[in-house]
Amino acid sequence: MGTEIKMPQLGETVVEGTITKWLKQEGDQIEADDLLVEISTDKVDSEVPSSASGTLQKILVQEGDTVKVGTPLAIIGEDGEAAGDSGGGEEQKQEDEEPKQEAPEAQQEQPKEEEAPQKADAEGSQAADGSESEAPAADQKSSSGSNGRSQKEIPQEEPAQSGAAPRGNGSGDTSKRGIISPLVRRLADEHGVDLGEVEGSGTGGRIRKQDVLRFVEERKSRPAARATSSAQPAPEEAPRREPESEERPAAAAGAREELVPWTNIRRRTAEHMVAAHLETARAWNAVEADWSNIAALRARVKDNFKEREGFSLTYMPFLCKVVCDTLMEMPEVNSSFDEANQANLVKRYVNLGIAVALEGGGLIVPVIKAADEKNLVGLARAVHDVATRARTKKLTPDDLAGGTFTITNPGPFGSIISVPIIPRGQTGILGFEAIQKRVVVTDDDAIAVRSMGFLSMSWDHRTIDGAEAARWLARLRERIETTDFTADLSQFE
Repeated sequence: MGTEIKMPQLGETVVEGTITKWLKQEGDQIEADDLLVEISTDKVDSEVPSSASGTLQKILVQEGDTVKVGTPLAIIGEDGEAAGDSGGGEEQKQEDEEPKQEAPEAQQEQPKEEEAPQKADAEGSQAADGSESEAPAADQKSSSGSNGRSQKEIPQEEPAQSGAAPRGNGSGDTSKRGIISPLVRRLADEHGVDLGEVEGSGTGGRIRKQDVLRFVEERKSRPAARATSSAQPAPEEAPRREPESEERPAAAAGAREELVPWTNIRRRTAEHMVAAHLETARAWNAVEADWSNIAALRARVKDNFKEREGFSLTYMPFLCKVVCDTLMEMPEVNSSFDEANQANLVKRYVNLGIAVALEGGGLIVPVIKAADEKNLVGLARAVHDVATRARTKKLTPDDLAGGTFTITNPGPFGSIISVPIIPRGQTGILGFEAIQKRVVVTDDDAIAVRSMGFLSMSWDHRTIDGAEAARWLARLRERIETTDFTADLSQFE
C-alpha cells in the first residue's frame, strides 16, 4: 500500500493551497525530505519535501489546482508496487463520501450544486482554479442564466464538466460557499457587493477576498454591461452577449506584443495591494538624512564583519535599529486602525516587516518578530535570514504574519524617492531610498560632500495626522545623524 502525501498545514490560518509546480514526476525515485512539490498559498510560496521514500507512483492533484489542507496530493510506494490501486482507491474513497445518486433521474431531481463541488474537490478542485484563471464575471453571468431554465433543460452531461457552473449558482449554495469571513463581508459592504453575485474561487465555492475585489474591478470596467443587465432581467439574454465582451481582452497579442501569464505571487501581490489601497487613507511625508557617520563606521568594519558573519553589512540593520527605537518612543505610529472598537490599537513592541524583491519578479514581506529587543548585530542577522529564506522559498506563512511596521528598500535599485503602499493592518511604511554622496551646506555654513539619502513614509491618515508623521520622521532623521554605533560593532574593528 502506497503512502499518501497530503496537502500540509503551512500556517495556522492557511486552509488551502495551489499546486504551482511538481518538482518530481511519476516514476521518479524519491528519498524522504527530497523536495517534492511547490505549493502557493494566500501568504507564501513553499517547496514542500516528501515525507516518505520510494517511487512516485501517482500524482493526484495537477499543477494549477487548488485543494484544501489534508487533501492527498500524491502516492509514494515501494518499487514494483502497483500505482493504480492506491490512487484509484483514494479517489473512490472520496467519492464514496458523496451522496450516492448515480442514476440519471436522480441527477435531474437533485440540485447539482450539492454534488458538483464535492466531486470537484475530490478531483483536485479544478473548478476553483479555473475560476481564478478565467473571467469570474463571465462565469457568474452564465451560471445565473442557467438558473432561469428548468432542470430538465440542462443536459445530463454537464455534471461531468468542470463543475464551475453549478458551484456558481446562487440558489443552491453549498455549505462551504456559505462560509464568509468577516473581511469578505466588510469588503462587500464597503463596495455594495451582493455576495450572491460573486463567483467563489475557494474550495467548494467559498468566496474569498480576491473574488470580491475582482468583482468590483470588473464591475467598474463594464458600466454598459451593468446597465443592460439591470434594465433587462431576462435570464437568457445576458449569457448570450456577456461572453463576447469578456473574450475581447483575451484576444491574441499583436505584433511585438506578448501575453505573460501572472504567477501566483504576482496575482496575490496585485490583490493585496489593491485591497490595502482601498482600505487606507494614505498620506505621505519625506525627509533627507545625513548618513555620513554611519557610512564611515561601516567602511571601517565591513570586511571583518563579512569574514566573521558570512554576509555583508548593509545600511539596513542601522535603519532597523533606529526605526525600532523611534517606534518605541512614539508608539502612535506603531498602531493600527480598529474600526470595530472605534479606537487605535497601539502596540508597544515592534514586529518589523522587511520587503524583499524576489528573483523572477514578485515581492514578499517577511516579519522580524520582537525586532525592538535585538541589538544591531542581531538585526543584521535577522534581516539576512528572512531575505535569504524569502528568496529560497523557505518561509512559512507565519513568517509573514503579525507585522506592526514595514520598511521597503528600493534604494539599491537607484530610487531616490518613492510613495509605497501601506500594508494592511499597519499605520506606516518607510521607503529607504538610495544613499548618495552630494555637496551640501553644513550647519556651520561650510560646503562639504556628505552621504545623503531620503526617507519617505506613507502613513494612514485615519490613524495619525501630519504632525505625528512629521515629528516621527524628524526624530528618525536625528537618530540616524547622531547615534554612535561604534560600541555595537567594536568586535569587528
